[in-house]
Amino acid sequence: MMGARQQMVGRLLVRGLVCLGLVGITVDQAWSDATVWPVQMPYEAPPKSEPVPDVSVAPNTKALTPEELQRAEALLPLLEGKQEFWAMGEFVHLGEPVLPVVTKALAMPGPRIRYNAIETLSMIKSPAAVPALLDTAKLGTELPRIREHALRVAVRLDPMQAAPAIEAMAKDANASIRKAAAVESRYVRRKEVIQPLIDLLGDDERFVALSAVQSLWTLTRHETEFHDWDASNKQDRQAWAQEWIEWWNQSKETFEMPEPKSRKRAG
Repeated sequence: MMGARQQMVGRLLVRGLVCLGLVGITVDQAWSDATVWPVQMPYEAPPKSEPVPDVSVAPNTKALTPEELQRAEALLPLLEGKQEFWAMGEFVHLGEPVLPVVTKALAMPGPRIRYNAIETLSMIKSPAAVPALLDTAKLGTELPRIREHALRVAVRLDPMQAAPAIEAMAKDANASIRKAAAVESRYVRRKEVIQPLIDLLGDDERFVALSAVQSLWTLTRHETEFHDWDASNKQDRQAWAQEWIEWWNQSKETFEMPEPKSRKRAG
């Protein structure tokens, strides 16, 4: 059965070739005529979109009225629960004048209220909130994740205010707090953070020391001997820290922060 079908296909192919020969067309010509060649069409740029009007409502800049102040106070408990994002948006709309109310939430019961208060202060973007945030970051009885977040937001709002908090947190009993101080210090371009970072190089926890040396490299660009900090033990780190101690003792009187490296734009 299979052989008969193959013979039929063969005969049809031969007949097709004979027909092409009778009309004077070669197989190559037939294939060439049947091929579709792509042609580049002229490019037309899409029409320009019409400018979209800014319909957002600007944050308030005026002092709060007694009614607005009372309403803001009533919003504080809503920073935890189903309406928390709506409450945060309301605070952001009230703007910088609402800071005294929002900072009250940093001491309220309920860690989610306190965390969302920090998020709200981050969105209001006022450096005036930094002292309250740093007080929270230094508070030893607060949850570590809230302390770390408070420090992170404070540094983003105004890093120059954060040096005393960095120094205090670098001595904290909690290793995650010491690491947060080491990491965030790289954005605090003040000489006061150099010594606390050097003190952390001999830390009991390797991840703390590694964060500290990375921040030192970022801030000072001081070149040292290569050491495998990632695989070090405490004795190694204490020995390697001496290189930084000697350098800082010789340089701290004349040291000036180098300009931050500018990021190269792609393309």
